[in-house]
This record gives sequence, structure tokens and C-alpha cells, in this order.
Amino acid sequence: MLTKPTTPTDSECAAETGTDGTSLPVTIPALRPTEQVEILAPGHVRLRLIIAYDGAAYFGWQRQPADLSVQQRVEEALTRIFPGGTGVSGSSRTDTGVHAVGLCAHVDVPRNELRFPPRKVLLAVNAWLPEDIRVLAVSRAPPGFHARFSARGKQYRYRVWNHAAHHPLWRRQAWHVPRQLDVSAMKRAARAFAGRHDFLAFSASPGYERRHTVRTVTRCSVVRSGPLLTFIIEADGFLYKMCRGIVGTLVQVGLGRFAPESIPDLLAARDRQLSGMTAPAEGLVLWRVYYPARGAAPRTREFAERPAGNPSDEHRPG
Repeated sequence: MLTKPTTPTDSECAAETGTDGTSLPVTIPALRPTEQVEILAPGHVRLRLIIAYDGAAYFGWQRQPADLSVQQRVEEALTRIFPGGTGVSGSSRTDTGVHAVGLCAHVDVPRNELRFPPRKVLLAVNAWLPEDIRVLAVSRAPPGFHARFSARGKQYRYRVWNHAAHHPLWRRQAWHVPRQLDVSAMKRAARAFAGRHDFLAFSASPGYERRHTVRTVTRCSVVRSGPLLTFIIEADGFLYKMCRGIVGTLVQVGLGRFAPESIPDLLAARDRQLSGMTAPAEGLVLWRVYYPARGAAPRTREFAERPAGNPSDEHRPG
């Protein structure tokens, strides 16, 4: 069984305290993940994993008390190979039904249990995983690497099938919008999201007080290939359901519900009720996580604002 990591210090638990000094509700899972601990224990090796999954059958990435998650399946597979390993820390806590092709995670395993090279770890782990989850790459990570806190940005992609009839091969991985969309208007609106803005109007409430809602979007584009639309959004971090709020609003721009020129005003209003709908989960894919060059310091927990155990998303800075 994967073991619990070293208990964090008070400073390491800073993200579990609200801005007014009161404690935020925290639910600790059965296997406490290493995302609360950055120190590599003596005699252990840190492995970095790149994971892909079809999220349709899972209640998100993060382990849940009663529901099946991707993290649970990955930890169960790793336990078969490394009984003395720690829990798995993921770069993102994707929501129920959201997919991934490039989620990064790390796990610490005892050096004496690592008896074969990373390429064989990949084969061994996948042998114990269900078909809708796969580890695509395994490598040794430096001791200071942390899948969540070392991340500098993420790219999500969202697919919309814009045709009168939904394509059966996209039924679980794209949002079906049967009405014709004005893609030109959507592209103009998408450009307005680029830059550093307060994205409160395009996120849902996570159920706790957020320290800040400003994010920097480095790319927001719409690419069309026949009936298939792909929304590509890159940012230094994402608020809860921020990607889906942006995509839902852009689709409503394409339907004439909003003018492309209205996006700056919606951002400035900071009112979720004024902006567009939240797109459904099935079209969203965590595509890639960006990290600094080796040796750069990880981000602090002050920036990764969400305490462990709160509802998953796609995603806050962590």
C-alpha cells in the first residue's frame, strides 16, 4: 500500500488557511497525496509521469471518499509495483467527465524498490491500469520537482461538433452544437480574452473564499476543421470552470447571444450571471502542462490557492 508522506509543517499548510486567518474546510483522503509535501524523503526517488485518460467514467482526477477517480486507479496500479511508495500528486484536478492527454504527476518510491528503468515502469504500471487510463511517459525527476507547484502554465483544448447530426465517434469527447455558428465572430471575441484579466465573471464558485481571481491568458484561439471546432486556451492558471465559462460564452457569441465586442465589458463587470453559459465537461481536455527549466524554483503555495479536498476543477493555478 502506498504510504503517507511526512507530515507537513505549519508553513507548508499555509494554503489551508483563509485570508482572514480562519481555517478552511479540508478533507484528507485515505492516501494523503504528496502535493502537500515537497521534500523528498531519504532513500526515495521521485518519478515524473505523463498520464492520459478518458474521463467519462470518473469523478475527476482527485481521489474521492466514495466515488471512483483517476488518481485512485493510478495509485492502485503503482501500489502493485511499489508497495512502499507515496501517494500520487497531479498537476491538475480535472473535474468529473473532463479528459487529459498530458496531465503530469509525480510519485516518490523507495530506491530499493526501483529495480528497473523508467521505460519498464511505464509498461508495468499500464499492465495494472484500465484501458481508459494510460501512463504515456515515466522519467526520473529532480528532488525539488513538484507536479503541481512547479507548473508555470497549462493548455486546455475544448472540442465542439458543429453539425446538425452529432458524430458518433465524438459523442463523449465533444459538445454537440447543432445550430450554425459564426466562427469569425467567435475568433474576434476569443482574442479579447488574451492578456492579464480578472476572470471572476467566467468562473464558478469553488465553495470557498478565493485570494485572487486574476489570471494571464497567453493564448485563446478557435480553429475550425469542417464541423469540428477546437478552442485552445493557455494560461498561467485557471479558476474553477474558467475554461468552460470562456468556451460557453464564445459559443453564445457564435449564436448571436453576445457581440464579440462585449467581452471586455463582461470581464470588467466581474459578474458570472452576465456572461455566457458553462460548456459541458465532455469536450474539455487537459492538453499540456508547462514547467520551467530544470533548477528553477517551484511556485509557492500562496499562489496555488486551493486547499486539498475542495471540489476539482480545470483549473486553479495548481
